[in-house]
Amino acid sequence: MCKGKIGLIPFHYFINSEIQPARMASVRRFKFDTSDLHEKNQKSLIISIPEVLDPSYGMYVWPSAVVLAQYVSIHREEIKSKRILEVGAGTSLPGVVAAKLGASVTLTDDIHQPVCLENCKKSCQENQLEDVSIMGLSWGRFTPQMLELPPQDIILASDCFYDSKDFEDIVATFKFFIQRNNKCQCWVTYQQRSTERSIEYLLQKWKLKCCHVPLVLFGADSPCIAGSELPGNHTIEMMIITDQS
Repeated sequence: MCKGKIGLIPFHYFINSEIQPARMASVRRFKFDTSDLHEKNQKSLIISIPEVLDPSYGMYVWPSAVVLAQYVSIHREEIKSKRILEVGAGTSLPGVVAAKLGASVTLTDDIHQPVCLENCKKSCQENQLEDVSIMGLSWGRFTPQMLELPPQDIILASDCFYDSKDFEDIVATFKFFIQRNNKCQCWVTYQQRSTERSIEYLLQKWKLKCCHVPLVLFGADSPCIAGSELPGNHTIEMMIITDQS
């Protein structure tokens, strides 16, 4: 994901703007097993993700993203035809996996770094996705354009809990979508950087709750997932945030 707050304007703005794209470093490929238990032959989903070398943007696949993408791929039957929105999408790996598996996906990221949304577009193009919506979305700011979005079934967020000053804005954004659909779930992965940082009190404040998901339950307890070297030796956690009621 690209770090920082974001606002909301139509994506065509970025297509028509004069953007000096950051240098592309490579295209990284991920291979997710999509076989059913009763199938003899293995089926795989290959996802290609363009990455940007420039460290100012952080547009490379973060360890948390491949863990969340693995969870999405394991729940492929559950997400079919569901409305899914990814916040802080960046390279968009989880959202792209969801779209390839039949979900109706919206990718969002930072309005102040147009190259971030441009990279979302490139990830879609790389995977032949034409029906994915791409837009800016402001954490903690509820604009008329946000109200135009249809109720979402699932919110994807990988490593959005990066800077503690943004934590409440992110939780408030989750609450916005859950209020519009009280069955909405927020699937969240994050890298454990400090045991002193917690969002438990924010969840209580916004009348939300979370359930921690052990990585072993969806085959993400390995340093190498989807044929990649990620998440490596990073400690990744997953939780599902829902309405408190």
